[in-house]
Amino acid sequence: MARYTDAVCRLCRREGIKLFLKGTKCFSDKCPIEKRNFAPGQHGKDRKAKIVGYGLQLREKQKAKRIYFTQEGQFRNYFEKAARTRGVTGELLLQQLERRLDNVVYHLGFANTRPAARQMVTHGHLKVNGRKVNVPSCALKVNDVVEVKDSNVSRQMAAKNLEMAASRAVPDWLSLNKEAFKGAVVRIPTRDEIQPIANEQAVVEFYSR
Repeated sequence: MARYTDAVCRLCRREGIKLFLKGTKCFSDKCPIEKRNFAPGQHGKDRKAKIVGYGLQLREKQKAKRIYFTQEGQFRNYFEKAARTRGVTGELLLQQLERRLDNVVYHLGFANTRPAARQMVTHGHLKVNGRKVNVPSCALKVNDVVEVKDSNVSRQMAAKNLEMAASRAVPDWLSLNKEAFKGAVVRIPTRDEIQPIANEQAVVEFYSR
């Protein structure tokens, strides 16, 4: 399984916005984008070219891909599946991304970042409908139940993260039982309930060239 192993803060600097990939660090003065709000690399500070057309579409696609922490091939597969389905392609794309297991774990507060949620899943700390699942991209359906494995390590980790995530509201399309370390997908999220940093219409235009 491919994964990104470089410094994630450089991704925020490349896009010029916070992608919130480092948890509490993103809200502190230690956040690199606060100190160096320019693209990474030797010439990043000097290049301020205006981005239009294809370049704008590319940047929006990269933002969406990076905030959900997916690889290019996987992200394109999501788009192609959305394009084959009846409905608004951009909205269907976002709904797929939102219903990824790692993203749901993040929204429930069991992890403080999507990369951390991905790691929790791959390390076997989560169950879906009572069965251990270690695939972060697992697509959840309505009424699927996500719970933290009943072990001291898993529960302590989740409890600490839930405490740190207390200021983050759980989306209305999810339900959370903190005492039982369980959450469930109540319904498919609507477009208004999804707040991506990227413009999904630009993503659709990028892949529709």
